[in-house]
Amino acid sequence: MKKIALVLALTATPAAAQSMKVEDLCVKVAKHLLMTDNLHTGVVQSFPELKPPGARLTYSTRDGVEKKDMVDVISCEFTRTTAPFGLQRFCLASTCYSAGERNPENKRRFEEVRTLLEREGL
Repeated sequence: MKKIALVLALTATPAAAQSMKVEDLCVKVAKHLLMTDNLHTGVVQSFPELKPPGARLTYSTRDGVEKKDMVDVISCEFTRTTAPFGLQRFCLASTCYSAGERNPENKRRFEEVRTLLEREGL
């Protein structure tokens, strides 16, 4: 039974990754960075046609917050609009994280999030 569940999980991941949009991936970036499964989105703006493709959204980790009251913002940039997306950069409020970041802690957070996405085939 465990083998069947593992096979289903492994075969479902590529299909899910292929249908994922840049805004969905940006939500995953926020969840990984904030270490939460509880993330509510407000306004979502997606720019898959731009170079680099990306998304920006307001969010809250608290339950019961109305979309209009969500003021925390994350923006994400990727190399592609399909898996593997190739996370290039993300910014939370006024702090940005990327591979070329000079601040070692911010660069480390970027590498951690990118590693988690890569483990998921994203």
